[in-house]
Amino acid sequence: MTTTKTRITELLGIKYPIFQGGMAWIAEHTLASAVSNAGGLGIIAGGSAPIDYLRDQIRQTKAAVNGKPFGVNIMLMSPNADDLAQLVIEEGVPVVTTGAGNPGKYMAAWKEAGIKVIPVVPSVALAKRMERAGADAVIAEGTESGGHIGENTTMCLVPQVVDAVEIPVIAAGGIADGRGIAASFMLGAEGVQLGTRFLAAEECQINPVYKELVVKAKDTDSIVTGRYTGHPCRNVKTKFSKKLASGEANGTITPDEFEEITLGSLRKAVQDGNLEEGSFLCGAIAGMVKKVEPAKDMIEEMFTEAEKLLNK
Repeated sequence: MTTTKTRITELLGIKYPIFQGGMAWIAEHTLASAVSNAGGLGIIAGGSAPIDYLRDQIRQTKAAVNGKPFGVNIMLMSPNADDLAQLVIEEGVPVVTTGAGNPGKYMAAWKEAGIKVIPVVPSVALAKRMERAGADAVIAEGTESGGHIGENTTMCLVPQVVDAVEIPVIAAGGIADGRGIAASFMLGAEGVQLGTRFLAAEECQINPVYKELVVKAKDTDSIVTGRYTGHPCRNVKTKFSKKLASGEANGTITPDEFEEITLGSLRKAVQDGNLEEGSFLCGAIAGMVKKVEPAKDMIEEMFTEAEKLLNK
């Protein structure tokens, strides 16, 4: 078994079947370019950012990767999803990943433009729906991941999705080293997507306070907020996130108050390192992320380890 020649590497023309997650406010051209230049697939986060800003991000990435593939993540619930769906066509983006919805209405136009479409899915049912819609692959993301999460764990979700679809499956959630990659391949995945490990990349432009929280995190420093609003989200444990979680659990924070308190909280974390009002999104695997280093070093080290484990 090899991790460096799969249907994902062949589909996208990349050296390593590794995606850098499209983390809102975090995944911009510097990080995406570094991952793509290291042989993976760097991804720019669409989020709800202005279209002119995203056009500039795409063009800067394109200039930096010199023909290597990169992607854009489109959150389908974003108010500007229609505009961003058109933008990736206009700018010749090679790969689109999607989240929070069904990209069916954009699929024909994207495929006609030659874009590879790879949705993130939290369930077997959605994976099958995406395959029927024409997706080239799917990212099966477990609840261990940072940011908005489903309930199924990566260990449970990935093999069930692999069994349910014919297209390649990328595993995501709780992966931070070669062991996680090897385990994902044993479950039937043909690639992996990482977010939390790349928060500690030298090229990741988050506030130093955010980066330090990730590197110093222990195994128990992960907390989920938003369960009572219907939008659970995994964060680093801080006074702010603990206050949110306890407040929604005991009813001292109503759903409306929760939305008001958390409005703009991710930006406050990423840009300002604001521990009092910021949501520092992070996966449960943060306790394994111990140092800041270049993205290239991370990727090469992980795949060297994974290859050794799979070929013992």
